[in-house]
Parts: sequence; structure tokens; C-alpha cells
Amino acid sequence: MKQYIPLGEVITKATVERCGGNQFPILSITMKDGLVLQDEKFKKRIASVDTSDYKVIPRGKLVQGIHIDEANFGIQDIVDAGIVSPAYKVWDVNDRRIFPKYLEIIMRSPRSIGFYKSKLNGSVNRRGRMTDDDFLGMLIPVVDYSEQIRIVDILNRVKVVITKREHELSALDDLIKARFVEMFGDLANPACAWQTCRLVDSCGNNDDIKCGPFGTQLSKDEYQPTGVPVWEIPQINSAFAIPPEHFLTEAKAKQLQAYTLIPGDIVMSRKGNVGKCALFPEDKKSGVLHSDVLRIRVSVTKANPCFMMYQLHYSRDVIRQIEQVSSGAIMAGVNVTKLKEILVKLPPLGLQEQFAAFVAQIDKSKSAIQKSLDETQILFDSLMQKYFG
Repeated sequence: MKQYIPLGEVITKATVERCGGNQFPILSITMKDGLVLQDEKFKKRIASVDTSDYKVIPRGKLVQGIHIDEANFGIQDIVDAGIVSPAYKVWDVNDRRIFPKYLEIIMRSPRSIGFYKSKLNGSVNRRGRMTDDDFLGMLIPVVDYSEQIRIVDILNRVKVVITKREHELSALDDLIKARFVEMFGDLANPACAWQTCRLVDSCGNNDDIKCGPFGTQLSKDEYQPTGVPVWEIPQINSAFAIPPEHFLTEAKAKQLQAYTLIPGDIVMSRKGNVGKCALFPEDKKSGVLHSDVLRIRVSVTKANPCFMMYQLHYSRDVIRQIEQVSSGAIMAGVNVTKLKEILVKLPPLGLQEQFAAFVAQIDKSKSAIQKSLDETQILFDSLMQKYFG
């Protein structure tokens, strides 16, 4: 039978040792995976050079990261002892009353995240702080110990399927990249014999590379709950899997007709994840570019859009050029005028289309896997609601 008890009944603040001159594996907390080994998760070291003040964490401790609203919690069950940033909090767990991994799931559940956000204080929510009294007073759902173990096992089994599907999608992306190199070689190699041209020369005209409307052309107060979609960075980053949030009236969209998208357009993020691209798909409603994104509309008599998009992603030389035409130390943004002048390669059009056909076949497999992933994620979310909602 489920009952709700204060968190303070199963955890207490831990007394921790400092690393000093000893050597331990460095642990970090991520939003997606909880507590992880830093050198396995990140490509570069993010810990301080001097780790003498880092906290030593034996197995079984609950570690609390900085951004509590991102569910930065994890049970240390990775190594016999590791170290974490001195900014992290550490808690002892009464493992006779609560199964530690069950507690970790509770701490990372949507219900708990809602509680953290309701209690945070500070001018910027993300930088807010919660008092220990509020934290320890949070009510958590607890069932019989054997049932806790069973729930953890069920959720872990579902997560294994989710991870497997994610790895399958990643493997197919790697296959596309390998096929690109196999067919076209290293486009950054000076010995590459393919024709070189400016990016704008692969288009029909100069306006085919265009950023979204600025300032008075399109303001937020013109957004509508329905209508013609405004395509923004989140949609590009998800390859248009995320639906649009903002819309315009038909009349306003007609005024901005020069900024519309059609299937086959390459849409690039100008800010944030600079250079991230996606092809505008056949099954989406045409809409208006946001000012943070730009459109590259290649001429199909010169270049295949799919090939060109992958060249923008895979060619080391093109990536370097895009980085060079991105300006701003804090908020980088692609300089569109300079982007038009970057140099790209144009292999024979027939070869480009062979690659695009290969990608289309892979995309069919990816769609089936993505559907399975989405269904499994829905199952996981419903189980979380059932057990911890």
C-alpha cells in the first residue's frame, strides 16, 4: 500500500571527507543519466585541476547537484568511492526503509521536479535555492520494500528498451555518415577532385539563402494560437519532430511570403546550436522562418538538397567555414552574407541523388525505430505517473 512520508524520514545530511591529495574517479550529474563517470560522459575534463576540496562519495550515498529543478540527483553505485564537486550536497540514505535506486527515481520524477520548482527562490529560477527544511519536508510515495525493488526492476527493463532504440538510431546515423565518406571521400582533402563553388552558386539566386524576418517585420505580439506556423530553432534541432509553438494569420504570412519554406529547403540554426540543419519535410505545413533561422534553397539542377545538408554537417572544411562566419562572443550568429561565400563541393548530380536515395531508405528504418521509441517512452511515462504521480 502506498503512503506518503516526508523525505527527511529516509535521508539525513552526510558527513563527507575531502579528496585532499588522493586520486579518485570524478563523478558528475547529468539531467538525462543522473550520476555518471565524468571521463566516460564528456569529451573534455570539466572538473577543476585542483580536486583537493572535492567530496569523497562512497557507494549508497544520494548526491544532489546544483540545478535541482533539472532533477540533478543520483545514487552513487558506480565505483567504491568517487569524488564530486564541493558544490554538490550529499545525503545518507536509510536503506533499511527505502531501496536507494527507488529513492533516486523518486528524486528525478516529474512530481518531485514540480515540487522543486514551486519552492525555488531567487531572481532567476534556475539560480534559486531551496532550504533544507523545505527539501526534507517534501512528501514522497513509499510502498513495501519488496514492491520498491519490483518497481525499479520494471522501470529499468523499459529503460533498457529505450536505450536500445536510441542506440539503433545513432547507429543508423553513423551508417549514413560512413556512406557519405565512402561515396564522396574526405571533402576537406585538398586533393579532392570534385567541383568547388560558392554555396550561393548552388542555389537559383542570391535570395535563396535568407534569414528570417527581423524587428518590425515580425514581432511576438503578432503570434496566434493557430494559423500559419513560425518555424524556429527547436523544430530544426528535432528535425521537425517538435511541432511549432507560434503561428501567424494568413494575411501576415502573405506579407512575409519571401520568408516561407517549401519541401527540400535546408533550414539552418543561426544561433544556439549554430550550423545545425534539417530538411523541411513534405508532410509539414509551409510557414515563416523565425529570425534565428535561415533558409538555403539549392537549385535541384545543380545540387541535391539532402547531399548538401549532409555536406554542411560532415565536411570538416565546411564546418570550419561556418564557424568562421559566425560572429559574437556571447550569442554567436551566422553572418548570412559571408555564408553565401563559403566554398562547397559539387560531385556529379547523379552521385548526389544516389546518396539521397540511400538516406531515404535509412530514414524509413529510422521512422519505424522512432515510432517504437516514442511508444516505449509513453509506456515509461505512464508507469512513472502510476508509481510516483
